[in-house]
Amino acid sequence: MGRRNRGVMSEQFKEELAKELGFYDTVQKDGWGGITTRDAGNMVKRAIEIAERSLAEQGRS
Repeated sequence: MGRRNRGVMSEQFKEELAKELGFYDTVQKDGWGGITTRDAGNMVKRAIEIAERSLAEQGRS
C-alpha cells in the first residue's frame, strides 16, 4: 500500500516550526526527507504544545 498524503499541518506551519527549531535550511536544501527523526519529533512536540496552549486559551474565553 502506498503512503497516504494526509498532512494535518499546513506547509506554512511546518516551515514556521522548522525555522523556530533551527533546521529550515535543511528543509530548503534537502526537502522534508532530509531532516532527522529527532527534528521531526521535536517539530511534532512543538506543534502539540502550541495546540494545547490554544485549546487552553479557548477554554478560558
